[in-house]
Amino acid sequence: MNECTKCKKTHENYNTGCNNIGYHNIGDYNIGNYNSGGYNSGYCNSGYCNSGDYNSGNYNSGNYNTGCNNSGYRNSGNYNSGDYNSGWFNTEEQTMRFFNKETTIKFSDFVVEVYPDLKICTWIAIDKLPEAEQTETAKQMGGLLKTMTYKEAWKEYWERASEKDKRWFQTLPNFTPEIFEEITGINVAKQSLSGKEVQVTIDGVNYSAVIK
Repeated sequence: MNECTKCKKTHENYNTGCNNIGYHNIGDYNIGNYNSGGYNSGYCNSGYCNSGDYNSGNYNSGNYNTGCNNSGYRNSGNYNSGDYNSGWFNTEEQTMRFFNKETTIKFSDFVVEVYPDLKICTWIAIDKLPEAEQTETAKQMGGLLKTMTYKEAWKEYWERASEKDKRWFQTLPNFTPEIFEEITGINVAKQSLSGKEVQVTIDGVNYSAVIK
């Protein structure tokens, strides 16, 4: 086996990419097998940061997606928990559905203001890993590829998202908190008050309190 020109190491398990634990990977930092993209824990992905399989899109926990950030299967759109979200044999531009309801908005007219970077698969450098996770394999690779579930990734993103970005999602057409929670795991009614400081009066005395 020849030494890699990028990382100066000899790759094992039929990998041509760098820092792979799986087999037959062209991309880098993959745990799964047959990935040409990088940072995948699934299999046969040409996209990046997928925990599912056969995705050409990125950040999917489902399989066979060409779109991004889906937990469902075979979606060409984004952020779907259902499957097969696209039509067949259409020549006209479709209007968009939001939260299971139709709108009059065309895809070309819709302006996306927020792109949540869901860290479904995240490379953690060895010096950032807890000591208990600094295994021999992690030390050899210089780190570890951590995988979150789709809803765990949304929770992690929501905790660091700005209030402006959170409001943008909640002003989408047909916004339905129950559907948003079903897909992302985020309860916006609970989240909207959490951490807020409020003034309360008890027995004529004013107090400041923070809602948990």
